[in-house]
Parts: sequence; C-alpha cells; structure tokens
Amino acid sequence: MITRICLTLLLLSSPVIEAANGLRAGAAAVDITPQLFPVNMPGGFNANYATNAHDPLHARALVLDDGENAIAMVVADTISGSPEALDEAKAIASAKTGIATNHILVSATHTHSGVRTSHKTGPAPEVAYRKRFVAGVADSIVKAHAALQPAQVGAASHPLPEEVFNRRWYLKPGKMPLNPFAKMDQVKMNPGRSSDVLDRPAGPTDPDVMVINVQDARRRPLALFANYALHYVGAIPRGQVSADYFGEFARLMPSRLRGDENFVAMLSNGASGDINNIPFTVTRPPRKPFEQVRVVATKTADAAWFATRKISGHRRDAVIGMIEREIQLKYRKPTAQQIEEAKAVLAVKDKEAAAKLPRLASSYASRTLSAAERPESLTIKLQAIRIGDIAVVGIPFETLVEIGLELKEKSPFEQTMVIGLANGRHGYLPTPEQHALGGYETWLGTCIVEVESSIIIVRNLLEMLRELKGRN
Repeated sequence: MITRICLTLLLLSSPVIEAANGLRAGAAAVDITPQLFPVNMPGGFNANYATNAHDPLHARALVLDDGENAIAMVVADTISGSPEALDEAKAIASAKTGIATNHILVSATHTHSGVRTSHKTGPAPEVAYRKRFVAGVADSIVKAHAALQPAQVGAASHPLPEEVFNRRWYLKPGKMPLNPFAKMDQVKMNPGRSSDVLDRPAGPTDPDVMVINVQDARRRPLALFANYALHYVGAIPRGQVSADYFGEFARLMPSRLRGDENFVAMLSNGASGDINNIPFTVTRPPRKPFEQVRVVATKTADAAWFATRKISGHRRDAVIGMIEREIQLKYRKPTAQQIEEAKAVLAVKDKEAAAKLPRLASSYASRTLSAAERPESLTIKLQAIRIGDIAVVGIPFETLVEIGLELKEKSPFEQTMVIGLANGRHGYLPTPEQHALGGYETWLGTCIVEVESSIIIVRNLLEMLRELKGRN
C-alpha cells in the first residue's frame, strides 16, 4: 500500500520536477491609472486633457527564466513611455530582481488616450503620474519575477485581415492637397473616404495576430503575450483616459483560455506606423463611443484563441537569450532654404494671409526650426530576444508595416514577433521607398532620423537574431 501511494505521488509530481529543471515563467499586471486629474493626453496637435478614466491603464509583465538567462517583457498602456522614465523603471526592477536592465523590454501600446510620462516638473497631476508610471512598470516586473514557476511556452499566428488598413493612399489626379511645406506629396495619410478622391493604398498590411502562449507545468494558462500591427482604435469618450482595445483584449482573454485570477494577457503594438482601423472604401454603421474598441478587441481575442489552437507543442526546455544593441542614427536637418521658408511662414501675422497657408504650416514651420537645433546624431536601443525557436524584436519607433514584414520574412527563427514603440519613441520609421512618396509619416518634424534608418535598423536586428540563433 505504501509503495502504491509513493508511486502515485511520484507520477503526480514528475511534471513539476521536470519543468523545474527548465523554463520558469511569471506574469503580473499593475494598475497605472492616473489618480490626479486633469492630465495631458498628447495624441494630436491640440491640447487634450482627461478629467477621469473610462477604463484602467495597466503595466503588464512577463518574466522568463531558463536557469541561465532571465528576461522581462512589459506592455504599458501609454502613448509612448519616455526613454528616461523607462530606464528609471528598469533600474528599480533590476535592483530588486537581479534581471539585467539590458534584458528588459518595455513597450507602449500607443493608446492615444494614454498619459504623458516625461514630466519631472510642471503641473502636479502630470509630475505625479510620471512617478506612478515608473513605479508601476517596475512593480509589474518585480511581481512577475516573484511569481516564477515551472512553465512551458509555444507560439503561433492567426490572421485577422479585416481590421487593419493602410492609411497612406495615392489619390486621383488633381486631388492631392499641398503639404505643410507648400509642396506636393505623392501619397496622403487618412485621405477620407470619398471614391472621387481615393485611388489605391500606398502599402500593405500585416494581418497576423501572433501569440506567445505560456502554460504552467500542468498545462494550465499562465500568460499570453500577443502582438497585432494596428495603431489603435480610438473613438474614446472625450476627456477620458482609456487603454483602448489593448486593455479590452486583456480583459477578454481569460475567458477565451479559461485562465484563473492569476492569468495575465497582454497585447503589444506591432509594426503599425501606417496601419489603422479605418476602412477607407467601406462605410460602417454608426458606433457609440468605445463600441468599435470592443468590436476590434473581441475579434483580436478570438484570433488569439485560434492561434493558441495551432500550437503543436509547448516547450519546457526553451532556451532564453537576449541582445540589446545601441546604435547611432543621424538626425535629419533642414536645408538653408527650408529654414528660410519656415521663418517666412512664422512671420505671417495677418489673419487673412495666415488662413491661406497650407494646413499645419505654422506647426511644421516651428518644428523645422527646432530640427535645425538638433545634435548630429541620436542613440537608440534595439533589442532581440530568443525564446526557444521564437524570436521577438523591439524597435523604438512608430515602425511602418513593410519593415515588420521584412523582419519576419528574413528572420532565422520559425516565428518572429516585431514590437514597435519599444523602450521609447523617436518618431516614425518609414522605408526609403516610402520617404520618396512623402506624406505625414515622412515629414521633417514627424520623422526625425536619416532616410536610411530603416535599412540600418533591419540590418542590425537580423545580425542580432542570427547571433541568438547560433547560440546553444
């Protein structure tokens, strides 16, 4: 009888013992909703202040440890975490967990109803929020690390093409307006929905929802780290903070995967610099504020569930590796002629004359003069992660979709996730081909780094992925 009981206990415990010799994982979510209002939501050209929260903001963290290397991946509900704030949060988390700061990736969802994170001085609510944000990001990593347990991981993708649309369009002859610099672009961002104006989109989309699914040693849901190349949805009630569809996705996934109260789902933003949720050639029925957020979140959660069903096996022996590389990119500078043109625009004081200027002329004239004062170069962080036969890369830009597709195609790994707005935001990242077409994402003041930047970044990331692939 004693022998039978011992044998039973051994059989029940063997999965845990086996997993303890391999991968461990932990996840946590920490509320980072502002406590003081009003706070500035910096999406767009005009001041936009929130006076309350429609739904909560979170920092959600996944920590993975194979016994040799530990990494943390965080998704924060903010339009763009400032690099300084993120570095501060990483330092706090590293001191408490032992995870090296260069083994921590923090990305922003890019919700346009998030809150600025860069103010150390200024209005009290925004200074207080920066402190709350830094503490929340750090705490999410610390709590995820404290929750480490034997785990297994797998990944797959499932297409959701009907909710992603390239927002850069060629227009029909004679329909292109002047840009803020009084020049003519070849393509226009968000050109409206008139069939009299639209010709064809200027680029592709990435339809896939990719998931990294983490289970505990008994194959119960532990965490889901997802990725979709969709800018954001929007149509949030005015004056309210919101996590947009990223937060709604996280709230839906436990029911999809039957996760318990400790299960954490998170959705990161992919290469979506030119991708939004506007179907330019289709008319949708009217929506209430936040309704379209729920529609897209539901479809994304469904696609994520379908993706988990495609995973052929979860690995307990996944090797963890991470490389962070700092590179320098040249700042774009205006020419002498552009500076003079900008000064001429700002010199216009007559209201009638100012009304005849192209839309946003004054805003971009100011940005042009500011660009002239930039230093020669900018140092950015690129990150590449290995999780067994899965790869993740982090890029600190609003990255155009072609770049993400190229990285996925050329990666030496079976599956590669491309995360935009990782470890900060330094404007838009178009390809040289898209630069040649002009448009919002390429304007001086919107895209601040040299035209060849995407080529430099892709080359570096592929080198990093090959190095990770070559490790045992």
